[in-house]
Amino acid sequence: MTGWVVRPDGGRPDGPGCAHATALDATPAAQSDSCLQCAARGRDGGHLRLCLTCGHVGCGDSSPGAHATAHYESSGHPLARSAEPGEVWAWCYVDQVYLDPQDGFPTP
Repeated sequence: MTGWVVRPDGGRPDGPGCAHATALDATPAAQSDSCLQCAARGRDGGHLRLCLTCGHVGCGDSSPGAHATAHYESSGHPLARSAEPGEVWAWCYVDQVYLDPQDGFPTP
């Protein structure tokens, strides 16, 4: 099972695929239920993203800290999924494409 597949338009119809998406077997457990970097600064980190390599939770780019992207830049972990209720999508930082879960792939 490959887990995630590039969204049909992917934001780039003729763009690249994503080899990172096929390397995942499962979604890791979240290390927290909030952005710890924002919480340490007394802020509410919104638009949470879950690193699909290690489970780090960081706020998205529309939040002041953009800690999910900072995590990618420091760790090189390529994929993060939305950790927001009702949102089931992921982003590949390397290939810059949106991903959807493949049919049958377990998502929280």
